[in-house]
Amino acid sequence: MLKIFNLWQRARDEGGETVLGSLDLKTHDCYLIFGYLEPGQTGRILNPGQGHEEIICLVSGQAVVTGPNGAQELQPGNAFYLKGDATYTLSNPGQEQALYLAAGGHTTGAEHH
Repeated sequence: MLKIFNLWQRARDEGGETVLGSLDLKTHDCYLIFGYLEPGQTGRILNPGQGHEEIICLVSGQAVVTGPNGAQELQPGNAFYLKGDATYTLSNPGQEQALYLAAGGHTTGAEHH
């Protein structure tokens, strides 16, 4: 039987974001981040970290991703890719909750740390 993870509840319990990763899956090869931003919430840090890569997808609501080259608006279904020590922030300028997912894994040749 499949193990089902309640990511909504975990994200609520953990301040708006949870990682389904090695402790749950018994693997270091991949992970999933489930998160949400309340209306007007700003400054959620996105940083895969050395040796990691992530694809972040806005599932619902509105969001703005801000990085070294400025800010870009996101609509549901928009996705972007981050690698290594790239640091961006995610904010919700909208009137509804914004839901996002990040699928991540290791950069080729990277050791887990």
